[in-house]
Amino acid sequence: MHEGGDPTLAQRLHDKTFVAVANQSGLSDARTSFHYLVDGDVITGTYAGGPIAHGQVIGRAAGDDRIELLYHCVTDKGELLAGWSEGSVTTGPDGKTELAFTWGWLAGASGGGESRYVEVGAQPELG
Repeated sequence: MHEGGDPTLAQRLHDKTFVAVANQSGLSDARTSFHYLVDGDVITGTYAGGPIAHGQVIGRAAGDDRIELLYHCVTDKGELLAGWSEGSVTTGPDGKTELAFTWGWLAGASGGGESRYVEVGAQPELG
């Protein structure tokens, strides 16, 4: 904990797993697990499940509760996609970390949207 007792952005994200609770126009869904690691201001991650065969994330902390990410993936249909997202990191009433993003595609698809993710605890087995 840092001064004031609130967890830092790194403490809220590092080695945590998240699933989508709202992503109407995106590919990831409740079957897609995102696992993040944080080293200083650098954020990395992997994701898979549902329509995503495998994906990777790289980004940075952009403030105490803001993150900027780039992501790319191969879908279960063999599509190669890449995009960007900007989001906020908050703590829900249950104490779990929540992520809210505005995002868009850079390659392989067009459009974008908004999505929300919640922490699910330990990283599940990604098959």
